[in-house]
Amino acid sequence: MKNSFISRSPTETKKFAKNLARQILLKTAKKKHAFVLGLEGELGAGKTSFVQGFAKGLGVKEKVLSPTFLIMRKFEIRSTKSETNTKYLYHIDCYRLKTPKELLALGWKEIVADPRNIVVVEWADKVKSIIPKDALWLTFSHAGKTKRTLSFK
Repeated sequence: MKNSFISRSPTETKKFAKNLARQILLKTAKKKHAFVLGLEGELGAGKTSFVQGFAKGLGVKEKVLSPTFLIMRKFEIRSTKSETNTKYLYHIDCYRLKTPKELLALGWKEIVADPRNIVVVEWADKVKSIIPKDALWLTFSHAGKTKRTLSFK
């Protein structure tokens, strides 16, 4: 996988995320805990568009909106991939959180411990101390009016 991707539109971001989700789904079959993606970047850099495409790639049927005020949303994964036991997508938005303890109070440890979960955390840099060491980090940057750079760590 390349270390960065240039998106020229929200549609391109969603398409990229959808393909990434399908690749990750194939790799989660033997995980001992949840697969975690940490998203960081400025407001309007494409994090929510990415999650929308990612959810679609996992087979989520519900409309995916940013859970800024709810903090967390849980979606059932309806993948057609029989080799995966992945069951839920958790979409977490830490923008309004002051400390990682607030996320811990929402059952973070239990969510991350379950290998049937995929967890996408927007504003993950705000809770970096509790994000698993093997999480996939994506940084979103503005590169023009509609152009965005997605960098992997």
